Amino acid sequence: MKVAEVEQWRDRFLLGAENALRARPKEDEALREEEINRLKRKVGELTMDVDILREAARLHPTTLGTSDE
Repeated sequence: MKVAEVEQWRDRFLLGAENALRARPKEDEALREEEINRLKRKVGELTMDVDILREAARLHPTTLGTSDE
């Protein structure tokens, strides 16, 4: 089991619990839309992380597979 799977299950559980506690539960479509928006935000965060790592690698290149041993 991967950490990402557990996080995804947790997020779905919390979203379902929040909806269950509402006086007027949201429709399935609204729940899907919230999930899509959450995932889009996550993709944006991960894209920024990749961009930062690429820039860091460009500024500080290293030779992979070499060691002083």
